[in-house]
Amino acid sequence: MDADFSRHDLATAPLDDLLAAARAVRDAAFGNRSTFSPKVFVPLSELCRDRCGYCTFAKAPARVAAAYLELDEVLSIARRGAAAGCHEVLFTLGERPEERYPAARDWLSAHGYASTIEYLVAAAGAVRDETGLLPHANAGALHRDELAALRPVTASQGMMIETLVADLPAHRGSPDKTPSRRIATLEAAGELSIPFTTGILVGIGESFADRLDALDAIAASHRRHGHVQEVIVQNFLPKPGTAMRSVPPPDPDDYLRSVAAARLVLPPSIHLQAPPNLTDDFGRLQDAGIDDWGGVSPLTPDHVNPERPWPAIDALRAATEARGRTLAPRLTIYPELAADPERWLDPAMRFAVLDHSDAESLGRDPEAWCSGGDAPPPLLVGKDLPSPGPLAAAGSAVAEVLAGVVAGQETGEAELVTLFSARGPEVRAVAEVADEIRRREVGEAVTFVVNRNINYTNVCTFKCRFCAFSKGPLSLNLRGEPYLLGVEEISARVAEAEARGATEVCLQGGIHPRFDGNYYLEVIRAVRAASPSIHIHGFTALEVTEGARRLGEPLESYLRRLMDAGLKTLPGTAAEILDDEIRAVLCPDKISTEEWLEAHRTAHRVGLRSNVTIMFGAVERPVHWARHLLRTRELQRETGGFTELVPLPFVHMATPIYLQRRARRGPTFREALLVHAVGRIAYAGAIPNVQASWVKLGPDAIPQLLAAGCNDLGGTLMDENISRAAGATHGQLMTPDDFRRIVGPLGRPVEQRTTLYGRVPQPA
Repeated sequence: MDADFSRHDLATAPLDDLLAAARAVRDAAFGNRSTFSPKVFVPLSELCRDRCGYCTFAKAPARVAAAYLELDEVLSIARRGAAAGCHEVLFTLGERPEERYPAARDWLSAHGYASTIEYLVAAAGAVRDETGLLPHANAGALHRDELAALRPVTASQGMMIETLVADLPAHRGSPDKTPSRRIATLEAAGELSIPFTTGILVGIGESFADRLDALDAIAASHRRHGHVQEVIVQNFLPKPGTAMRSVPPPDPDDYLRSVAAARLVLPPSIHLQAPPNLTDDFGRLQDAGIDDWGGVSPLTPDHVNPERPWPAIDALRAATEARGRTLAPRLTIYPELAADPERWLDPAMRFAVLDHSDAESLGRDPEAWCSGGDAPPPLLVGKDLPSPGPLAAAGSAVAEVLAGVVAGQETGEAELVTLFSARGPEVRAVAEVADEIRRREVGEAVTFVVNRNINYTNVCTFKCRFCAFSKGPLSLNLRGEPYLLGVEEISARVAEAEARGATEVCLQGGIHPRFDGNYYLEVIRAVRAASPSIHIHGFTALEVTEGARRLGEPLESYLRRLMDAGLKTLPGTAAEILDDEIRAVLCPDKISTEEWLEAHRTAHRVGLRSNVTIMFGAVERPVHWARHLLRTRELQRETGGFTELVPLPFVHMATPIYLQRRARRGPTFREALLVHAVGRIAYAGAIPNVQASWVKLGPDAIPQLLAAGCNDLGGTLMDENISRAAGATHGQLMTPDDFRRIVGPLGRPVEQRTTLYGRVPQPA
């Protein structure tokens, strides 16, 4: 409990003071973000052995079409939810109806199930396996073995405590509503490490002190086990046809006091929810300290309160933003627990959760766009959207960081992570600040280079788990056949590229087992045989490090020999994420973070410029993006050798790590846009150019990236193969006229550049 409020204070303090204290606790724990779970509700059975005096969900067998939904009906609802962008399937059902109704026992027996819980396990497993959605079971007071049986097929479970008063008339005839049963379930869930939702019901005959008793019990259980992810404070509403139809609802101020008291009594790490469809005043609920709106369905009604429809998500977002807060979709398991799957998720549920997660372990935004795909991105920034306006009304951490950036302050890890968390109007604000830095540092021109990719081999001895391009003994089932281009073919491709106006060839490939460092010299000579002047942009930090190692030659000496042969610049690929915690997952046998940095430090020292890439959206989190930017910014301040940042969103479709169910589906578009914008902010005054990779983002995404700090479109990329091997549908060629058509509506000039950002004269 908040040290400033005793139980007496919670009951008697001025309401506004209590609400302010609750908001302060909420804001310190969760900032200005509110969440909701996009879900569909599956009323598996409306039969129940309990007779609660306020319930219209439970019905007699004569009033239902069947004792249980058939499995195909369950899957039909779930599939509709998946198509609507939901993440969660909430199973609502009565408690142990087979112990009261022969109709329930007969249905279960006819379908081969011994109990309602056994059928629920089967239904939840089918939903997970056939739709990918995340089941949440709200099956009431369960025994330990029943909770354990549900754990492999659910991402979370729940049961309302409601109250610990043992003799309420509201619960007369309800054997499952005894306090000891409810507390035993809550404790068993904690012992089994089940992410759990619970809560209290306000206004069913209990006193304010009784509510505090229930909240204290929940808090104590959470302190023992850490499993209570959210608490719902739900207000009773009288319903016709129930025993309590004439009982008045709780006084609105009394309800708000209970919500605020919950925030002050519970540990700050527990999320606090109030159902939005049971109130007419979203603002006051937020004033009382809630940070979550619970499950909101675009398809199905609240089967427990069918007379109270769900608010539209847009209305909920508008009400949330009106209080200076942002709205984000979440999963049925909250991010703090989803980020530790080994503890909180059965192995059978881990990929399903990962597949619905964004980089913060919240729910992916409801969009068809993915990196490398054909679907257009959602509209997040641009001149047709309203300005975000002032964001500081609720103490937005994003607004505070942006104010510091505008004032000239340098961003550190915490500030960058905060910017990566931007949602809603905050995203537009980050983009606007990034674009103003772009305008100040490089002006309005949008640049591109005419180039050709030559990926001379896809055979590789390294085992990067994100790569669908390279071929080795364990990857022959992936796209494409193994190949190795001859030097004559390389020369022919260079000659063709130059004849088509290319000023650059980009050379990258796998680390072939037969290569030594002299192979790369042969490739350079093949290029020079076809063109004495075309810019050779080639060989990753891995390639040059491995080439020098295989020759037993110091890297600096080796790079000088490559320069003497004609190498001009190094690409920044092979960086992935410059954090060894993540590299151990993505590319455990590849060069380390420090080896990548040292390769580029050495290249800069001998006179080779290079760029910075970051591959994001696979397994890492925003803190790893921040560390990547800061480590490369530090090197840039040391050497000044980086020309640009090139963010590369992970293309997931055909990559080994995704097919092995160990990675996310790449970044969301919001994340992709923010990596570019925050990169621009992080590198202000250090790296002048930020490139948008049309190959991975898709041409439709480019205008928004150009409004978020980007000034370069990269290359025309004849024969790009690496992204396409991973499943990207773009990548073979973009012409200068294509670039001009994309940029034209923005009113910015489009200019052809050299690799080092000089300008290429255009024919009169």
